[in-house]
Amino acid sequence: MSLLAYVIHWACHAKTTNMLSNQRSKFSLPANSIYLNCAYMSPLLKSVEKAGIEGIKRKRNPFSISTSDFFGDTEKVRAEFAKLIHAPDKKQIVIIPSVSYGMANVVANVRISKGENMIVAAEQFPSNYYPWQKLASEKQAELKVISPPSDLAGRGKIWNERILQSINNKTKLVALGHVHWADGTLFQLAEIRKRTRAVGALLVIDGTQSVGALPFDVEQIQPDALICGGYKWLMGPYSLGLAYYGSNFDGGKPIEENWINRLHSENFAALGNYKNEYQPGALRYEVGEHSNFILVPMLLAALKQINAWKPKNIQQYCSKIASGAIAELRENGFWIEDEKNRANHLFGVRLPEGIDREKLKVRLQKNNISVSFRGDAIRVSPNVYNKESEMRKLAQVLIG
Repeated sequence: MSLLAYVIHWACHAKTTNMLSNQRSKFSLPANSIYLNCAYMSPLLKSVEKAGIEGIKRKRNPFSISTSDFFGDTEKVRAEFAKLIHAPDKKQIVIIPSVSYGMANVVANVRISKGENMIVAAEQFPSNYYPWQKLASEKQAELKVISPPSDLAGRGKIWNERILQSINNKTKLVALGHVHWADGTLFQLAEIRKRTRAVGALLVIDGTQSVGALPFDVEQIQPDALICGGYKWLMGPYSLGLAYYGSNFDGGKPIEENWINRLHSENFAALGNYKNEYQPGALRYEVGEHSNFILVPMLLAALKQINAWKPKNIQQYCSKIASGAIAELRENGFWIEDEKNRANHLFGVRLPEGIDREKLKVRLQKNNISVSFRGDAIRVSPNVYNKESEMRKLAQVLIG
């Protein structure tokens, strides 16, 4: 489903949907800061911070940690993430330390030969480029990097068309984000999935810059893998993330062999009775020591809050607070992708000619406005702790 379709869905159900109000009170952000940079790193919810402190205190006296605690919170995290992405089986979800780790498990199970190809979008995040670059080199395969048009008119639509046209019978894998990490361009995953399925190619999604703020439905998109860092839109701690692996990876080869992913590892007394079998589903791909008694409770608290808010409501909220500022910027010569081809929680602002980027950075800093400069765009990424007045202030500072 496209972002436009979601907007139509919201309009049709306006009477039953509760509009989110500003949620800044749930965070500890300084009153004089304008943080429009969740795509860089989310601030911690107070509830997440509390869970981390409690985890530290618990680890301080480990006699209170039972063997069942190695599995309890991780099961809850899987259940919350399954709810968030509409995954039917939480056993297909695993805890990982990073996107690169999650992608490495995919790489270890991709079959590709000389003369075949893989496809990525231009300038996508390095953790979703380097694995395929290396694999292509090792297997003498082709890595197709699909660029957007140089002309900004219809940019997102044309970029999606180019990706679809590049997929052929020699394509073995397409690796993308749901949105482009630098400017929020929305990739039409449902259409791309249809095309990859027609040619027998895998679809691997880096959801780090979308899942948690933009609706994602595993049953609709049916990706072969969805890999997410946890410290951005999932609002969790650094060094922890989540991955969904579809049935294509059942029975595959994990990149590490650890004790907790083996069958019956819950029985500590019998760990010396080595097992060849893994835990069910995709659990063979989980990182060792994934029971982290500090970080896992933090991620769990974050996921519970996001599921309470719901990504569709976060999109609606971000659209509401940003629409006026975006209109003002466009009137003053700034370029922002049209709404049906970008996300509301992350979008790129491209400058009109004649604006000095370095002087602009100084103005933003003086006004305590945090955004990111990525490529030729200013990346703006609001969330539920931001207000319309902050977006208006950003527009005023950019216009000068």
